[in-house]
Amino acid sequence: MDISVVIPTYNRYDALKRALNSVYTQTLKPKEVIIIDDGSTDKTSQIKNLFPNIKYSYQKNSGVSSARNLGIKNSTCEWIAFLDSDDEWHVDKLKHHAEFHKNYPKVHMSYTNEKWIRDALEVKVPKKFHKFGGDIFIKCLSHCIIAPSAAFMKKEIFTYVGYFDESLEVCEDYDMWLRVSLQNEIGLIAETLCIKYGGCDDQLSAKHWGMDRFRVRALEKLLDLALPKDKKDAVIETLVQKYTLLLKGAIKYDKIIESNEYKIKLQRYKLE
Repeated sequence: MDISVVIPTYNRYDALKRALNSVYTQTLKPKEVIIIDDGSTDKTSQIKNLFPNIKYSYQKNSGVSSARNLGIKNSTCEWIAFLDSDDEWHVDKLKHHAEFHKNYPKVHMSYTNEKWIRDALEVKVPKKFHKFGGDIFIKCLSHCIIAPSAAFMKKEIFTYVGYFDESLEVCEDYDMWLRVSLQNEIGLIAETLCIKYGGCDDQLSAKHWGMDRFRVRALEKLLDLALPKDKKDAVIETLVQKYTLLLKGAIKYDKIIESNEYKIKLQRYKLE
């Protein structure tokens, strides 16, 4: 199995070294490792001195979606494994994916469980991020249950679901997995094979308030597609729930423009 590893990065030289060490110690070696440096101003460009076999590309700072998309387009393998530069893999992660897809050749994407580390301590993963396999579209509506660093997929999927949405500063992974799971069964490898690190101020999840503001944009895009009735109803129900919460927040913080917008949206989706 030929595998491309795609790692977007921005000013994370030390964390990137840890991530790459976890790639190059895999029991199943990838064919290529692609680093997309999204405009770093630290020592990231020097990573080539430590890992001379990587395929390193630099682009003007354009966001994580743009970086992942460039990595996908530059890849030459049938399969793509994503890894965020501040995360790392268990030594057997790629081996487990290869074995899974050998046993289930009709499944074109899989993901794994993960461990969360915050400020150097392991924390319990909240129940809302419980993992599922199979037809998981409805399970993915509330929150993003698939970590990019846990994901492994056939490159051909992007030809019919599209690339990561570069207009979304955050929740681009939530948007992508919804589009993928709408048309594909997703395999779950129930092993903890990914370690996610958090607690840094520069992480996108810490940078933006009201993450549901971005999730509702992803959900609204889905309604432009020809959805089966059960899935369309589930999307609308989730939109109503999220806009209700956003309206409460906007009222609490005296955001008049946003409050009016959410009221209009709620009225619209309650009528559908």
